[in-house]
Amino acid sequence: MGKLVVLELGDGSFEQGFPVTLEIGEEEAHASTSVLGRLPPAPEIPAAYDRWQALYRKLQLPPSRAMGLPKDRQRHSSPEDCNRAAAELGDRLNAWLQADSFRIVREKWLQKLQSSDQIRVIIRGEDYRLQKLPWHLWDLLEEYPNAEVELGGYYDDVTDGQRSFRRSVKILAILGHSQGIDIQADRKVLEQIPDARVTFLVEPQSKDLTDQLWDAEWDILFFAGHSLSQATCETGIIYINQQESLRISDLKRSLAMAVKRGLKLAIFNSCDGLGLAREFATLGIPQLIVMREPVADRVAQEFLKYFLDRFSKGESLYLAVRRARERLEGLESQYPCATWLPVIYPNSNQQPPTWQEIKTGKKRPDRPGGVPNIGIRLLQGTAVGLTISLLLAGVRYFGFLQPLELMAYDHLLQRRPHERPDADFVVITVTDQDLQLPNQRPEQRRNGKASWSDSALLQVLEKLEAYQPALIGLDIYRDYPVEQVDPKLVQRMRQNDRLITICKVSDHNHPGIKSPPPEVIPENSRDGRLGFSDFAIDRDGVLRRQLFAMNPPASSPCQAAYAFNTLLALRYLERKGVNLEFLNNGREVQLGKARFKFLPEHVGGYQSFDNWGFQLLLNYRASRTPDAIASEPISLTQVLQGELSPEVIKDKIVLIGTTARTQGFRDYVKTPYAGEQDGYQEVPGVILQAQAISQLIRAALDGRPLLWALPLWGDVLWLIGWSLIGSLLALWCQRPWQLGLTLVIAIASLYLSCLLGLIYLACWLPLLPAGLGLVSSAAVLISIPKLRARLPQAQTAP
Repeated sequence: MGKLVVLELGDGSFEQGFPVTLEIGEEEAHASTSVLGRLPPAPEIPAAYDRWQALYRKLQLPPSRAMGLPKDRQRHSSPEDCNRAAAELGDRLNAWLQADSFRIVREKWLQKLQSSDQIRVIIRGEDYRLQKLPWHLWDLLEEYPNAEVELGGYYDDVTDGQRSFRRSVKILAILGHSQGIDIQADRKVLEQIPDARVTFLVEPQSKDLTDQLWDAEWDILFFAGHSLSQATCETGIIYINQQESLRISDLKRSLAMAVKRGLKLAIFNSCDGLGLAREFATLGIPQLIVMREPVADRVAQEFLKYFLDRFSKGESLYLAVRRARERLEGLESQYPCATWLPVIYPNSNQQPPTWQEIKTGKKRPDRPGGVPNIGIRLLQGTAVGLTISLLLAGVRYFGFLQPLELMAYDHLLQRRPHERPDADFVVITVTDQDLQLPNQRPEQRRNGKASWSDSALLQVLEKLEAYQPALIGLDIYRDYPVEQVDPKLVQRMRQNDRLITICKVSDHNHPGIKSPPPEVIPENSRDGRLGFSDFAIDRDGVLRRQLFAMNPPASSPCQAAYAFNTLLALRYLERKGVNLEFLNNGREVQLGKARFKFLPEHVGGYQSFDNWGFQLLLNYRASRTPDAIASEPISLTQVLQGELSPEVIKDKIVLIGTTARTQGFRDYVKTPYAGEQDGYQEVPGVILQAQAISQLIRAALDGRPLLWALPLWGDVLWLIGWSLIGSLLALWCQRPWQLGLTLVIAIASLYLSCLLGLIYLACWLPLLPAGLGLVSSAAVLISIPKLRARLPQAQTAP
């Protein structure tokens, strides 16, 4: 496969200089190398070109195919003057291309390209004066005998036109106005082409020409006769007969139809064709060959003969042009600068077609076995996408991505729209100010452990019972001996069957807490009034999971089977007529409108975590802060001073806990919400218990979804899908900026999909792994041509 080199001169001018981008890659593949440079100001170059052009156009040439060019009748130039001006222009051009700011471009070229490579070099720039320059004189190109320069503008990809199958090349040859020139020699050359069917239009009327373009399929469009370009090379004119001339825009729709039906190449064997080429660029003809200046009959005829001979015998289009152009060197003693005249003007990044491709309408295979290049690229992209996704799935399975995935999950949780507070809760808190009350003095702490005073707790329970709450949850440890407890408080706690208290199951770091003692909550009622307070906290200290139930170890002083929050939720739902049901041999749970499974060993971003007990993902009630789970918290002082109305408490769940930060009372846990502590917000334990209770109650009564994640196979398919998208984008995008833009759009789409999935489906979709797969697949696919380009160098290295 040949090489494609694009030298792009960006916004600039000869007076200010040009930013330059060099891209090197294989044909029909992404550039594997890209480097930036700059060409300095060089106003002397267009001036040198103007001098050469003026002398060239004053030459006393034999009949040429120009019409309408201004004539200087006072003085003709000599071939020697023209050649000196040409040499000066070539010297100035090469001096410009050897500038220090351009050296990195030159060095990268020499590093990446070998002299034996077949190279198509596209010079691209908006300044029309760039396209007038004799780029073939660049001394760098002399070291690459199989390279040819093409003058390209900025264009979109051209889609191959469709044509019927046939075994010959169809050529529409327009022999236009020929006063003073001999175009019969062109006709003879065309008639001798093998495997070609040529239709000649001799000095046609414009309607005859357009009818042919509309009514038949053509592979090659040929024109010989007089033509002219404007000074800025923006438009061109062809003279089709003695009375009529046409701009290319006059044939816009006809030529567009011809391209749609398979037109591949246009050859204008006429004078001053750069304007024709630039105007053709808007019509989508894939390849054009024009003459940059007025051309003598013999030069035009010899070029056509040499080019068609090489091209029809299998040479690539650009090498056939180079070989034919170089053959004109023997005429330069009589026709100065004849080798400067033929120019290729591509209107597509696609590899130019061969004669055989034009003849059969089929692209040649790029690999043994006849598999088209696009097929290989699709297979390659699929293989890369699958490989990347499976590697990521493996890395993810062993937990290496878990910390980053949890951070991405936290970010998405924070972006959910806010929900209203849960109206079924009242939270009574002990604040730092409450600890300064006379009946809550520090010396009333027992065994070095801080707790509420008995008198304060007794007063709170008495006041609350009068207001008829549905349940009271006491999120406070009281594990000291019963003889140290106020008898009135013991009696109150024994008789109040709406009171739920806590204990703590032992683990590796805590010995466990048995609270309260059996004398306070009798053994025969503990299953319905005592729940464990343990949380399933992640390694980074953040609470993202709810511990529903567990089988406590026999050695634990706390033998409660259900969590404190679970017990409160179940007792509350029983009052509503909703009971817990286990289905499918305990593998599923039905709780009102909610049906769910507990977390397996691998779920979502969790691949390596402490999966003890029966756990759920904790679906925080979305708000600015988790504290907003209920209405404004009520302090101990407000309760003791009677600042409550019965309506606030009646038939609601009342949670009592501490929000104080005083040593011994502090009970705070980090949440996925943003805050000052390591980037996470710390929330009192009693608020987290309320979040867990609310999750179960709202799911059972209102159908609020519980968070879930795809099964393992679903995650793998999700990764494969996004990795393949990255591969396809890398195959589809022809330029780095296009790939960058589409990748940004794809990543934004992935992010939006994950966020909307979490908001509307409560589904935790893999964001980070899918993003890595998307970007990695594109990066690997782009790197393959670059690595392949280095391979021959590595093989030939000593």
